[in-house]
Amino acid sequence: MTKVKLKSLAKVIRSKNAGPFELTLDIIFPEEHSFEKVRKSGVLNATLFARLYSLDINQILSVVEFPAALAIKATLVRPVPSGHLGDGDVYGAQQHAPLLNVEIPLEEDS
Repeated sequence: MTKVKLKSLAKVIRSKNAGPFELTLDIIFPEEHSFEKVRKSGVLNATLFARLYSLDINQILSVVEFPAALAIKATLVRPVPSGHLGDGDVYGAQQHAPLLNVEIPLEEDS
């Protein structure tokens, strides 16, 4: 089994505010083959998002797969509300970086 970084499989990895208290992470794939491989790996789950963003598992509000859009979306509680003292990214647009190097195990014949 080989491992491939998520940034090599996805077309878009982005983050944005989902209101002042939540952050949404979008992972969009260029074609069904990549989407299915990542989805079937099970790597992108609440436990991973909690670990990457140093959150309690209960702060991961959802991880949803959208096959029609070839996308996986996670919504989590922002550690610091947008615009509050200590918030370094008021738009939530720079929070996707921890996802870039997530390794996805792929079977050799993939």
